[in-house]
Amino acid sequence: MSTYDDDNVQFDFFDEPETQEASPRRRRPGRGSGDGGDGPKRPKQPTGVVPLLRLAGLVALAIVLIVVLVSWIGACQGQSKQAEYQSYMDKVAQIARTDKQLGASFANKLVAGTLKQSQIQTALEQYAQQEQQAYDQAQRIRPPGPLRAIHQNLINAVALRAKGLAGLANAFADPADMRDATTAAQALTAQAALLQASDVVWEQLYRLPATQEMKAQGVTGVVVPPSQFISNPDVVSARSFGLLLTRLTGASTGGKPSGKHGDELVSVVANPGSVRLSTTSATTVKVSAGLTFVATVEDSGNFNEINVPVTLTIAVGKKTILKRHEIPLIQPAQSTTVSFGNFELPTNAFGAKATVTVNVGLVAGEINESNNKYSYTVFFTLG
Repeated sequence: MSTYDDDNVQFDFFDEPETQEASPRRRRPGRGSGDGGDGPKRPKQPTGVVPLLRLAGLVALAIVLIVVLVSWIGACQGQSKQAEYQSYMDKVAQIARTDKQLGASFANKLVAGTLKQSQIQTALEQYAQQEQQAYDQAQRIRPPGPLRAIHQNLINAVALRAKGLAGLANAFADPADMRDATTAAQALTAQAALLQASDVVWEQLYRLPATQEMKAQGVTGVVVPPSQFISNPDVVSARSFGLLLTRLTGASTGGKPSGKHGDELVSVVANPGSVRLSTTSATTVKVSAGLTFVATVEDSGNFNEINVPVTLTIAVGKKTILKRHEIPLIQPAQSTTVSFGNFELPTNAFGAKATVTVNVGLVAGEINESNNKYSYTVFFTLG
């Protein structure tokens, strides 16, 4: 075994290498250094008024776009709401038109002097059926949300009309019920009161509240249609029913009306100025754009008269001007007026003699014809 001298063993891996001069490090291009080097530099941020103006312009443009967008959305919503309410009121208007026609026909049937009791009853039953159909139609209509509660009053108004017409038909069903004229007139008046009440419900509880609600909702240009079933309350008064029953009990078989019937021409007045025409002397009439002739007609009989025709003619030389009107209803001992206007007088009418003639048409059963027609001599002058 050999012995090694520890001093002879040399460990060179701990020896330090010879010192060398370290090469200098490369400097990386500085960022934004101001030493004038060749490296890229960050552009300077703009400062001053111009950038602020640009920013303000962008903000203003954004605001304008938002306002335009909001306005467009609002306009679309407004048009949609407008269309919804208009569509609803168009459906309501159909019911209003039907009821107006039905009410006019109903009045004509009651005051007609040639119908028998059975004919009136049949007509009332038909009217009640038609009104029941209008009631069903009203229930099927779907109103806009804010009008749902108010729409119920429209349904109630139509229901009153259907009930009133059915009640009147039942009252006319039994001839024995008509023998006591006073009691029968009271029963008829009570049923007809439902028809008048329907007009109040439609106007006060439907039309006015619906109009106010649409105003609150910002809906404009949409009209709530009115509806008046009884245009002349005298038609369904106790007096009118009493006269009707008197006629029915006196002439229940129909045909020629019994009793006294007739109308008469009371007077003719030229306006403006309220110049009354005379049958015995010439009258000077000043002509203006508002020239009218007003004829007063009176029921000289004991019964209601309907659809009474009234005509007025002006004869000047070879030219004749003709005007026609009709009185829907006139009651015994009562008078009504008929106005004629919109005349186109020829130039030769001024200073020349003209003849104005007014004729009230004969009614069924009228015997005295002497007071229906009168002629008047007039001279037209510029007013």
